[in-house]
Amino acid sequence: MKIVIVESPTKANTISRFLESDFLVLSSYGHVRDLPKSKLGVDIAHNFQPTYVIPQKSAKVLSEITQKLKKAEKVILATDEDREGEAISWHLAEALELNGRFKKPVERIAFHEITREAIHEALESARGINMNLVLAQQARRVLDRLVGYELSPFLWKKIRYGLSAGRVQSAALRLIVEREQTIEAFKPQEYWEIEAVLKTKKKGVCKATLAIIDGKPLETLSIQSKEEAERIAQELEKESFVVASTKQKEVRRRPLPPFTTSTLQQDAWRRLRFSAKQTMMLAQQLYEKGLITYMRTDSVNLSAQSLTSAHKFLKKELGAAYALSAPRRFKTKSRLAQEAHEAIRPTNALTKPEMLSDDVEPKTKKLYDLIWRRFLASQMPDALLETTTVNVKAGKYVLRANGQVIKFPGFLKIWPAAVSENILPEMHEGDILGLKEVLPTQHFTQPPARYSDASLVKTLEEYGIGRPSTYAPIISTIQERGYVERDERRMFKPTSAGKLVNDLLVKHFPEIVDFSFTAKMEEELDEIAEGKRTWVPMLREFYEPFQKNLKLKYEEVTRKEATERPSEEICDKCGRPMVIKHGRYGDFLGCSGYPECSNIKKLPKATLGIPCPKCGAKEGGEVVMRRVKKNHRIFYGCSKWPKCDFASWKKPNPDE
Repeated sequence: MKIVIVESPTKANTISRFLESDFLVLSSYGHVRDLPKSKLGVDIAHNFQPTYVIPQKSAKVLSEITQKLKKAEKVILATDEDREGEAISWHLAEALELNGRFKKPVERIAFHEITREAIHEALESARGINMNLVLAQQARRVLDRLVGYELSPFLWKKIRYGLSAGRVQSAALRLIVEREQTIEAFKPQEYWEIEAVLKTKKKGVCKATLAIIDGKPLETLSIQSKEEAERIAQELEKESFVVASTKQKEVRRRPLPPFTTSTLQQDAWRRLRFSAKQTMMLAQQLYEKGLITYMRTDSVNLSAQSLTSAHKFLKKELGAAYALSAPRRFKTKSRLAQEAHEAIRPTNALTKPEMLSDDVEPKTKKLYDLIWRRFLASQMPDALLETTTVNVKAGKYVLRANGQVIKFPGFLKIWPAAVSENILPEMHEGDILGLKEVLPTQHFTQPPARYSDASLVKTLEEYGIGRPSTYAPIISTIQERGYVERDERRMFKPTSAGKLVNDLLVKHFPEIVDFSFTAKMEEELDEIAEGKRTWVPMLREFYEPFQKNLKLKYEEVTRKEATERPSEEICDKCGRPMVIKHGRYGDFLGCSGYPECSNIKKLPKATLGIPCPKCGAKEGGEVVMRRVKKNHRIFYGCSKWPKCDFASWKKPNPDE
């Protein structure tokens, strides 16, 4: 009997369908060994040697596997093909004593899809455990343990107990905090756009936007006041409108490459509003059921078999016009992506989303549909669009109307994209147009948006912070630690604790939150995985200056410096300035004269600049955002509560 060991029961069930009766497929239920939770578990004096322990839940699983090993002729480790999977295989070999007590032949197989062909191909090309990958994973684990277990007590002493710091997570937190600081400092600027509704000879109607004044193209902030906009509108009403030029242009739009981990997380957020964590959980289910290829990848490579399958499907289902004569291949940008690995794609293009079995959950089906469509679209012809630009002269003013028509949908037939048709009425150079109305519209410049799952993953990837397997855990960790929360639009907003921790780390441990330094550490871990660097010197190079700085900061940084910020409030008991302090339940105002004066107050609620619909005119109440204690849902209330009991789930409109 040959024993195959994988990480999960679902994966075990899928693989067992493709193997003969002399194979027994078992599950390890994830990692079987890890560093201890109660202590550091790293012997710094002896080359950072880790001490691994077997958790209680894993001990039972290992015991059951051990019983089966007695009758095995061979053990095949079939965990995932990345560093984490390689490390799980190594830990299994060590914990089960496969090279010691049992002395069983051990083989390691890896595959990027769970299909009959992939499994049998992997069995034919079995190898040993890749220790470079194992050591890279171990180096990451030890590095993160050193930062977390040595920096967290510093935060306990200087801010409050229970806080924690992480190497990569702290850099991600900095991104979110700095974006919030930009938003808070942003001052909106007023600007105006002017549109004219024009009538053609054949009673067609179109809108044209003011684009040029006196030969000078308008920029966003060119018209900054209502008075100027109204003056221009009045002048336009007196002018004649003549078509100065019409221009038609053919535009081709190419399909995007098939998904990588990063782009899947981004699109799943944009189109389905799935968080990065949820996306990876659902993708894991699809992979383990044998429906998609491995979901942690930064490669856009596609196998010859998958390209043939896509061509066959497109030609049969959509017709020859939608199937390319030669497959389209994409070049992977990541230096470390292995061409043997593939993009995320369906294992069989012929399996339509509606063909999935009933045991696949609706959300999982939606993600499969996204992956399936993106893959097929990548092998379809370009979309062909025709754009029309019409310039209309009115005295010293030029207005512009833009139209767009889809001439051939190409990949858009299967991949819905933000391409809308705007068909302009027939117009020719020299045509005189009638004016129906002029519409000046007020706008204000907007601050950059808070990070969403999509934009944060994209930024992490651009900075080189983390890797495909770590984007979702990074985001989950800073939320679980209470450093980041989601606002009413589910965008990321730093909490007061997150701001404090970030400020402290930026000031006193700049390397921990430095984007370039964090990316450099990731590159060094990659070099360990490639066998180009050894892990102990790399850790020593980081740890020695880090430890030296940590000892210094224990002496230099006071709790007061770490937790207090100035405010504009004056103490009503002693007249001293009040400061913003941080406590377990958030920020509050406290007298700077403490302990002589122990006056404390709640922080005034930040208002939205909207008068209270109920008492604003009489009492001057303003609308503030509040949260329901039970489920933290946001609602809108009056700053004068409980004197005024106004409350609404909907944000009031000041213009109504």
